[in-house]
Amino acid sequence: MLERYFGLATAGTTVRTEAVAGLTTFLTMAYITFVNPLILQDAGMDFGAVFVATCVAAAVGSAIMGLAANYPVALAPGMGLNAYFTYGVVIGMGHTWQVALGAVFLSGLIFIVLSVLPVREWIVNSIPHSLKLSISAGIGLFLGIIGLRNAGLVVDDPATLLTLGDVTAVEPVLAALGFFLIAGLSYRRVPGAVIIGILAVTAVAMLSGVSEFKGVVAMPPDPSPTLFQLDIAGALDVALFSVVFAFLFVDLFDTTGTLVGVAHRAGLLTDEGKLPRLGRALLADSTATVVGACAGTSTTTSYIESAAGVNAGGRTGLTAVVVALLFLVCLFFAPLAQSVPAFATAPALVFVACLMARGLTEIDWEDVSEVAPAMVAALAMPLTFSISHGIALGFITYAAVKLVSGRYADASPAVLVLALLFVGKFAFL
Repeated sequence: MLERYFGLATAGTTVRTEAVAGLTTFLTMAYITFVNPLILQDAGMDFGAVFVATCVAAAVGSAIMGLAANYPVALAPGMGLNAYFTYGVVIGMGHTWQVALGAVFLSGLIFIVLSVLPVREWIVNSIPHSLKLSISAGIGLFLGIIGLRNAGLVVDDPATLLTLGDVTAVEPVLAALGFFLIAGLSYRRVPGAVIIGILAVTAVAMLSGVSEFKGVVAMPPDPSPTLFQLDIAGALDVALFSVVFAFLFVDLFDTTGTLVGVAHRAGLLTDEGKLPRLGRALLADSTATVVGACAGTSTTTSYIESAAGVNAGGRTGLTAVVVALLFLVCLFFAPLAQSVPAFATAPALVFVACLMARGLTEIDWEDVSEVAPAMVAALAMPLTFSISHGIALGFITYAAVKLVSGRYADASPAVLVLALLFVGKFAFL
């Protein structure tokens, strides 16, 4: 049955290979079950309920991706977007987490509409390549500064805004050692390097009395504190336009980029370099975002860590289905997740930041009209603590620099319209 449904023989794989690939992918991204609840907890959300929502959103998204699109791509709440949800929308703008969930829900609905319409390709192709790369890198820098703050390595200072924390304290030392471990194991291509680093720091923290051990296995926590608690009506406020757009924009391009990258490694692209079944794949991602918002978590997106499973031989959607099943099993490990302190997940944030920042290397550094907008977007995200502000300033700068440079053809109608909308946002909202 599995052979017929997923076309294993045609793809040159077996059930065993797909199962191993699914386990490999899960190990590389299981850190999200620890990190996501800790980040959203800062927004006032219940840790246990967010843990359940994280596992459910990941399971649903991965299952749909595997069964409907037949891609070896797993999904889970996205890094960067969860930080923007908490520190940008809730803490920074003062909205409730219920309204923020409503904004995530609306972005998911719009994404569903775009997934079934031909307009999706026009949107993807109309956004400048340099901005796509810089936004990914900017989100990485945003994660990096949050990770350094959680580790106690970066603290606020009234004179310089930021400064070095007490590097002799236990938390920064353990966080630094965790980062060294994650980076070293990743270089050696050890599956699950990130989660190994998190658990190692947690274990040392417990043994030294810095952190409390709360158990390993138990029945899943009560999901009701966040289940269907989203405020859709509140999210329809015009002031939240940029927030909904940021959730949608980042998810759309992050997903597209991930799909292209993983499909290329798996040899799934057509001769023309296009993605087969793109609509189904985007629909899986957008549906998972809607389900996740209803369950109580930030935007769900495709994970580039899926490439680890592809390297292990995964070629079909069965890999993603295995990941989905493992996330359901993970529901019973909530006590272990609650035992992980914030400084133990900080190394993971900084490491993901390192991976995301490499997008800057693909920008044409000889063309200042591409470099300037890209760097404005990338730098604005961590320094304004807002992904949406970074995107807005990036588009405004791109349109302005291209027009002043006389490069009118580069400033597409879509870019000009978005730039004007963002100018209006800053001027009147």
